[in-house]
Amino acid sequence: MSVQRRRGQKAIVYKLAKLTDNRGNETLAVDLENPTEVTAVFIPQRSSRAEVPGQQLINVTRMIVEPNVPDLNVWNRVDWAGRSWDIVAPPQYHHGSRHVRHVSVDLRERPVEVP
Repeated sequence: MSVQRRRGQKAIVYKLAKLTDNRGNETLAVDLENPTEVTAVFIPQRSSRAEVPGQQLINVTRMIVEPNVPDLNVWNRVDWAGRSWDIVAPPQYHHGSRHVRHVSVDLRERPVEVP
């Protein structure tokens, strides 16, 4: 395991769960009841600031974790640095020796919900 992933930052990953709506359709939703805590490295990828009212803030970061995180998939939610993030691309497995093997995932910051 690399030093960065051993001493990285803590994040919480929420998996997806199958739910049945009132019409009997199966849907996927974030399972907030069963979080998984991981240690990861975060690398900023790109961002765009909203400078005019009506524009949107876009903040994309890459998360690098151990390859043994269960059920890491698109649309999972990650809580890190006091903000919520969505996984927006399929996880990419990078093979190598035991020390460098990892999974990288792109995260997009969720908009802040105003009450």
